[in-house]
Amino acid sequence: MRIGITCFPTTGGSGIVATELGLHLAALGHDLHFVCYDRPHRLAHPPPGVTFHQVELREYPLPQIGQYPLALATALARVAQHAHLDVLHMHYAVPHAVSALLAVQLLRSTGQPLPALVTTLHGTDVTQVGSDPALRPITSLALSACAALTTPSAFLRDAARQNLDVSPHVPIEVIPNAVDAAHFAPLASAPTSLPFRLVHGSNFRPLKRIDDLIQMMAALRPQFPVELVLMGDGPEKPRLVEQVSALGLTEAVQFVGMLDDPRDLLRTASLFLLPSSTEGFGLAALEAQSCGVPVVASRVGGIPEVVVEGETGLLFPPGDVAALTACVQRLLQEPALRQRLAHAARARAVAHFSVERIVRAYLAVYTACLDRR
Repeated sequence: MRIGITCFPTTGGSGIVATELGLHLAALGHDLHFVCYDRPHRLAHPPPGVTFHQVELREYPLPQIGQYPLALATALARVAQHAHLDVLHMHYAVPHAVSALLAVQLLRSTGQPLPALVTTLHGTDVTQVGSDPALRPITSLALSACAALTTPSAFLRDAARQNLDVSPHVPIEVIPNAVDAAHFAPLASAPTSLPFRLVHGSNFRPLKRIDDLIQMMAALRPQFPVELVLMGDGPEKPRLVEQVSALGLTEAVQFVGMLDDPRDLLRTASLFLLPSSTEGFGLAALEAQSCGVPVVASRVGGIPEVVVEGETGLLFPPGDVAALTACVQRLLQEPALRQRLAHAARARAVAHFSVERIVRAYLAVYTACLDRR
C-alpha cells in the first residue's frame, strides 16, 4: 500500500506510535510518506521506503491566522496526488483530521481515486482539545468523514463516542499501542546497586503532574537511598527545576532531557512512575514494562488497560501524593513483590502489545477501508 502519515513530531506518545508504525509498515514493503511540520523524533534517518515531507510554514504579521492546519492540508493533497496514496492516516484529531478533510476536497478536482481517511485518537484530542465547545463541531465533522477511527484504549473509544458526536456509521476500533519487545528488553541481570532509580518520561505538561513526583521525593529521601530521573522536556520544566532546588533535592533529581532512545535508561530503573491526571493509554509505561520494570501509575483513563493492578504494577488515585508515596515505598521495601511484578510486566508486554500483532491490526483497518471505497 501507499500510506501517508501525519503526527506531531515530538516526544509525545502519539508521535512515537505513528513513527514506529510507519517504520514497521515500511519494513514489510509498504510505501510510507510522513507529512509533518518537522522531522518526527524517531525518524532521524529514514530507511528505504520512507519519505519525509516537511509542511511549509511562513511568518505572517497576523498571529492568529492559524496557518498550520491550512498548510498541512495543502501538503497532504500534494503528496497524496503525486505519490498516489491509498490511505491518509492522521494521528491526533486536532487539527490533523480537519486538514485531511480539506485535502480530500482539494483532491476531488484531480479525478484520481481519493485516499481513505483513517484517524487515530490518542488522548487529549478526545478528553480536552477536541471536545472544547469552540472545536467540537468541526472535529466531529472531520471524524465523521473518516473511513475508520482507532483508539489505543477502550476508555478513549467510549469517550470519543460520548464527547465528539462521531457518526455511529464510522467504526471505532481499539488497537493498543505497540512496543518493540526485542528492543525494549530487560538487562540480562537486573541492577542491584543503590540508590533505587525511579524514572518518569513525558512532555512535561501540567496534566503529567510531575509536581507530585517531586513532593514524593521530598517524603522518601530521608528514609531511602533513591533518585528520580526525569526524561523529556516541555513548558513545565523551568518551574519544576525551581521546585527541586527550593526543596533541596538537586542532587536527587536529574533532568536528562529528550533521549533519542530511552531503552538504556529504562532498563536500569527500579520503578517507572506515571502520575498523570489524564492518560489515553500510557506508552511510556508500556515501554518500561517491556523492559521488565514495574509501574506505579494513577488509576485514570486508559492506564488500567496497560498497567494491571497487583500484576504488573500498582495504581493509585490521581493527585493523591500520599498514596503514590505509599505505593513506591511498598515496592522499595518488598523486593520479592517488585521482582514478581517485573516478570509479569515483561510477559504481558510481549503477549499483548507486540509490534507484529498491532501492525497486522492496522493493515486490516486499511484493507477494510479500501474495500469499502
